[in-house]
Amino acid sequence: MNIATAVDRVVSRSGVIRVPYEQSLFDELNAAIDFYRGAPDALIQVLHRAQEVFGYMRPDVIAFICRRLRLPLSHAYGVIGFYPFFSKVPQGKHPVRVCTGTACYVRGSDQILRALRKELGIGVDETTTDGRFSLRCVRCVGACGLAPVIMIGTEFHGNLRTDRLKKVLGRYK
Repeated sequence: MNIATAVDRVVSRSGVIRVPYEQSLFDELNAAIDFYRGAPDALIQVLHRAQEVFGYMRPDVIAFICRRLRLPLSHAYGVIGFYPFFSKVPQGKHPVRVCTGTACYVRGSDQILRALRKELGIGVDETTTDGRFSLRCVRCVGACGLAPVIMIGTEFHGNLRTDRLKKVLGRYK
């Protein structure tokens, strides 16, 4: 069985063709693929769009992207595994990323992480039962001067202390 046939089977089994809502999501993804096709960073840009549209990197979505961009699945999975932004599991509405890079760690990101786990009632790589928050660790967010730093969605929260976490999280509840 060639890759195109395998992708067609994955896409067919996922209900992409049969479910109008799913089809509209794939239509959005198709627009991104058409826009970035041929660009040197097309795969990364399309993967970012897929993450925004679907909420995480589903296997059928990855297969669809690879088929449309004519890339091997292994290439896409390599990129997804390398960059911490991409998730292969569903994320909460507000993904919380704790920077554990050197500057943040030295300034107490381990204490921030411990407090977040307690406050949210979840572990790393988990999502709250209400689907509001998910918690992840990332190596560096590039804001070392603000250490320790967390990101909630696309917003940075720096110079954090554990006693300020409830207030920061309260903005997203």
